[in-house]
Amino acid sequence: MSESAPTTDPIHACIERWHDHMRGRLEGGLDAILHPDVVFLSPIVFTPQEGREITKLYLTAAGGTLGGESDETAGGDSGSGGGFGYTKQICQGNSAMLEFETQVEGKYVNGVDIITCDDDGMIVEFRVMIRPLQAINLVHAQMKAMLERLSS
Repeated sequence: MSESAPTTDPIHACIERWHDHMRGRLEGGLDAILHPDVVFLSPIVFTPQEGREITKLYLTAAGGTLGGESDETAGGDSGSGGGFGYTKQICQGNSAMLEFETQVEGKYVNGVDIITCDDDGMIVEFRVMIRPLQAINLVHAQMKAMLERLSS
């Protein structure tokens, strides 16, 4: 594997903006990075979720559950997530895989965000995968409660 990947691939700027969002420093928030027709694939919901608004809802709920979202609407300190951080990142072309680790209610959660962007650097697909099974079950319950709270 070469030491330096080409930085002209659209995914590099997209992921920089994603990290800015995670730090609460992306002007325009998720609207500035999510394509209007983005597809969100969750480990919690069987069917793909289509569109910017539903994707924003799921990402906000995930942030509140896993502790990775800096947006105040994610529930701030009320979520039980903590210590969220990306541990690995692979970017090439229009795709990226970002591995993360966190704790939810004292349980270890490991997962990946698989992000695909268009040539303009807008996210067109966001896929989340989580392990181990105990973490999936816990995150499922937490996400359900967070989504109900955000939808009301």
